[in-house]
Amino acid sequence: MSETPSCPKRGLLALGVSLSVGLVFSTLVLSGTIQKIKLSYQTITVKGFADRTIKSDRAIWRGSFVVRGANLVESYKKSQKDLETVLAYLQKNGIPKEKVNLSPVRTTNQYKEYKTKDNVLQTSTEIVGYTLEQMIEITSDDIALTSRLSKESTSLIQDGIEFTSFQPEYYFTKMDTLKIQMLGEATKDARQRAEQLAVNSGSKIGPLRSASQGVFQITPPFSTEVSNSGESDTTSIDKSIKALVTVEYAIQ
Repeated sequence: MSETPSCPKRGLLALGVSLSVGLVFSTLVLSGTIQKIKLSYQTITVKGFADRTIKSDRAIWRGSFVVRGANLVESYKKSQKDLETVLAYLQKNGIPKEKVNLSPVRTTNQYKEYKTKDNVLQTSTEIVGYTLEQMIEITSDDIALTSRLSKESTSLIQDGIEFTSFQPEYYFTKMDTLKIQMLGEATKDARQRAEQLAVNSGSKIGPLRSASQGVFQITPPFSTEVSNSGESDTTSIDKSIKALVTVEYAIQ
């Protein structure tokens, strides 16, 4: 007569089956969770671009005049007379005296030179003359006037003045506001690029993960100059401004 399994054995068997089923179910759930986590960490990184062409609205122009002479007092008198001529010239051309910034007069001693027996040129301690130099600086929103003066002011040479005109520096005073606008445009451009790439791959764009601003490149029009620290041109009246952002989005 055969014996039937005891109740404890049947209970253990049932428990083993339940544990096996539960383990398989848990594995499936866990695998699905891991898959979702992996998908949620898929991202796309794109660069957005914006550019503008602007015209400078402020200029800084500098010039200098020099007097040379053997007598310091007489050289200084000549320097002051030349200054009056320079200021009168500027006032005649629309720049009043109060708009002209003057540097202190810089005096440089000129020493006698001689040659040694070996024909080597040396400088002695004997003063044989003086050089007096004074700088002028003009800041103006009249770009056309400043540009013209920088080119025509050397006509002062005809008045016996040793005058030097330097290249004006041109600026755009609303640059900070413009940069904010361009960052918005570049970010919008980046999203459009990301959406297009996502559509092409059968996905869609999710939340923004990160964004970083690149440097601004401010150059003359049509220039290809770039630098890691950013270009900041002051030589041209018309300027080209380029903004770049790097944006990372989640993919759904």
